Amino acid sequence: MKNFTLSKVIFFLSLSLSQVVWGQKQKNVDDNLIFGKAYTVDELKEMNGVIRCASTEYEKYLQGKYPDRMTEAQFENWIKPLIENSRANKSQNGGIITIPVVVHVIHAGEAYGVAPNITDAQVQSQITVMNNDYRKAAGTPGYNTNPVGADIMIQFALAKVDPNGNPTNGINRVNMCYTAWTQGGVNAYVKPKTIWDPTKYMNMWSVKFGGTSSSLLGYAQFPSNSGLGGLNANGGLATTDGVVANYSTFGSSDYNDGTFLLNAPYDKGRTMTHEVGHFLGLRHIWGDATCGDDYCADTPTAHTANYNCNTTIASCTSSSIYEMVQNYMDYTNDTCMNIFTINQKDRITAVMNNSPRRLELKTSIADIAIPLFANDGEVKFENNCTVANSTCGGTAATTTRISLYNRGTSNMTSAVITYGVGTNTQTYTWSGNLAPNRYAIIDLAVPGTMPTGTMTVTLTTVNGVTDQRTTNNSFTTYFVGSGAVNTNQGTYTFNLQRDYYGTEITWDLKNSSGTVVYNGGPYTDTPTTGPLPAINTSTWNLTPGCYTFTINDSYGDGIYDTGGYYNLKDSSDNIVFQGSPYTTTQTRAVNVLVLGTGEVKIQNFGVYPNPATDILNITKVSEKAKFEIHNAVGQLVKAGDIKNNQVRVAELVKGTYIITIKDNNLNESIKFIKK
Repeated sequence: MKNFTLSKVIFFLSLSLSQVVWGQKQKNVDDNLIFGKAYTVDELKEMNGVIRCASTEYEKYLQGKYPDRMTEAQFENWIKPLIENSRANKSQNGGIITIPVVVHVIHAGEAYGVAPNITDAQVQSQITVMNNDYRKAAGTPGYNTNPVGADIMIQFALAKVDPNGNPTNGINRVNMCYTAWTQGGVNAYVKPKTIWDPTKYMNMWSVKFGGTSSSLLGYAQFPSNSGLGGLNANGGLATTDGVVANYSTFGSSDYNDGTFLLNAPYDKGRTMTHEVGHFLGLRHIWGDATCGDDYCADTPTAHTANYNCNTTIASCTSSSIYEMVQNYMDYTNDTCMNIFTINQKDRITAVMNNSPRRLELKTSIADIAIPLFANDGEVKFENNCTVANSTCGGTAATTTRISLYNRGTSNMTSAVITYGVGTNTQTYTWSGNLAPNRYAIIDLAVPGTMPTGTMTVTLTTVNGVTDQRTTNNSFTTYFVGSGAVNTNQGTYTFNLQRDYYGTEITWDLKNSSGTVVYNGGPYTDTPTTGPLPAINTSTWNLTPGCYTFTINDSYGDGIYDTGGYYNLKDSSDNIVFQGSPYTTTQTRAVNVLVLGTGEVKIQNFGVYPNPATDILNITKVSEKAKFEIHNAVGQLVKAGDIKNNQVRVAELVKGTYIITIKDNNLNESIKFIKK
């Protein structure tokens, strides 16, 4: 019996060991160490200097990590009768299954068409190749005349509707600030942060691999079997389900319009054809063992993986039957591959009819277009990879970066965008020429007076008329102003989800005189093969004054590439401040405004009723008095002049607020409740 890898089978191919360079230094990890296996020089020579696949090593790693994980025999006992069943009905109702696809193009802020931010045309070429290969399309490289060559009767289409019900072209571009990613970083951070519902979309990621994964071309997650009778529930997490490829193997040079970023000999899109095969339940044709079994009778038993297109290699069972080096589930170059077999089709059909998430993909309608408007714009938050710091008394202007997409049928030539925190709003007018589904990156200038807090960005008009779709023209984000965030005196909880490299992380909180009042780290390192370490928490009791929080990473790569984060929360679990991607250091400032109940205070102004419903009356103020209202986490929600000794609060949500009254030389903050 050949060794079967149930879940997350990894297909490691290499451009060459020196072609892909990681943008960050290694963290004392052997480049040849893959899932606990250290490849020797002799082994690398045998593989022509490349690490093609680590599926066997990864499965052993998963079985060690999850003791209740099912065995290969259990899986095969389950799938065998299903395959037999599927032969009577080899596709969905005798027809063709269309799987909606979303491609997440992960980059670090590079311009469109600059590696790894591949173009739409390169993405579309990959979908075209998979359709040629899975449908055995005549007149394409996916066609073959082999007697057992099969039309799998599965095709793929870029999604036309996103998870929020808005139009999309099925390409989700995400700036994640880091130049290159290890396989661990992709699984722990990239996938969970970007994945669309895997029951409605086949998720594909185009990334630049680096570090211990720099020689990796692609990998896939096998179909999850959780919920099926007698099978292990640890078949694969929904948050990591899908297929991943290096950007330089994503797509085919056969369709190159001059913009593609591909490297031969893996430039015909067959890395993803192979990986999607794993996603749909196929095994390597040599069964990951010498003369192993892939459980498909019509693929001749192969001695091992083939790296060249020698079609006269005798199989393990007969000198007159040759190994099927042209099979998509071998390791030959892209130009050699062009066969899926009838029994491989049976296996895929069984998975599509029975496996959770794969079964549900059959009924997804995310590839069916919704009605479009002529003038429809979409705004999205775009990571600005420059570290955003705040300081006590900071007044420097900053920027917020967004992407503006044209989701309408007409070219977009103008747009008006409003943005701000609370009542501090700004307006930006954009002009240009965007074709449908194209985008522009915009830096919105933010004055230094804008406070830290929740910023709302809204697209109000497109081409001089009101934007015609309200469900995609606005978003909120946590904005870090250059000044301190205001909050109340009290008890706070600091939370730090550190990455595996705890010895690199230190932090401290200093008061206005520069004295350290709280600090933490360095911490211990944690094995990268296990889960992230437990969240570190500490309690801060803050009295009035301005404090500066600083977090450092001695290695210079921050904590975000593996899922780390930090935040400060008040006693009501509201976030006062939080982190954003950084490399070496980051600062956050917090200004504690309100005096504690035990301190002596002369009240110059009065407010009533308290709690208030619609109107807050202010006593002892002149006609020149002004006000600011902050919510419980210090965010400015309203400001203006006090007219007729009144401030309207009807639009505020229920909760506790601080109103700061400024009149001549007097400045006083008073707590009130909006009911």
